[in-house]
Amino acid sequence: MLQEISKIEIPMPMPTAFGYCENGRDIYTLLTWVDGKDAEKVLPGLSREEQYCLGVRAGRILKRLHDNSGLECNEDWKSRYFSVIGPRLQAFRNENIVFEGSAQVLQYLEANKGLLANRPQTYHHGDFHLGNMVIGDKGQLGVIDWDTADFENIGDPWYEFNRIGAQVSAFATGQIDGYFDNSIPDVFWKLFTFYSACSAITSIVWAKYCAPECMDEIMKLNMDIIRWHDGMRNPIPCWYDKSLKSHMA
Repeated sequence: MLQEISKIEIPMPMPTAFGYCENGRDIYTLLTWVDGKDAEKVLPGLSREEQYCLGVRAGRILKRLHDNSGLECNEDWKSRYFSVIGPRLQAFRNENIVFEGSAQVLQYLEANKGLLANRPQTYHHGDFHLGNMVIGDKGQLGVIDWDTADFENIGDPWYEFNRIGAQVSAFATGQIDGYFDNSIPDVFWKLFTFYSACSAITSIVWAKYCAPECMDEIMKLNMDIIRWHDGMRNPIPCWYDKSLKSHMA
């Protein structure tokens, strides 16, 4: 996959070698180095305008990946998605975990699941968020850590927005604007809300059994999503700042 994606002009580590280690069991991958500092650490020290412009670059990189992946998938995305997420949703219901707004989240997911039918499918980065981006000394943006095999790195291109860095709202706004070149379809917002809310609520059971130290953070994310979307009544999150569009080059 990395060899295919490396043909696209994306600032990323390029694959140079892949094979078995001497023990015949472990596998190694050699990649070129992408220089830069952790975006999560750099962005807070920048102005909102600079954060927005870097977000625009991130959105354009993601769009370039999706537009140039050129593959076909015989199985419908809705079927593929719910084969994985359906059991996780049922596990959440079985645990009978209730929090303020959880009923609205489940109602939203049920009412909008039909939107996943017949969605296009492309290559995914798999974990496209600030923690997997670096910023160089001259402001260049690089995307690293392409090793997450979520849905085998193939699916609805808009699913990749479920990990957007809303904690830096100007960057997140820029990422969406850059991806859509300032022409955002209404259905995107509905699917964006669906994927974000579904990923957050199904993470609760995972945290309970696999990472209890993360439970507070995940519960906060669920409450934030409900707040951002006005109790799941508005698919456009309140952190999305239209006024920043004037800074888009």
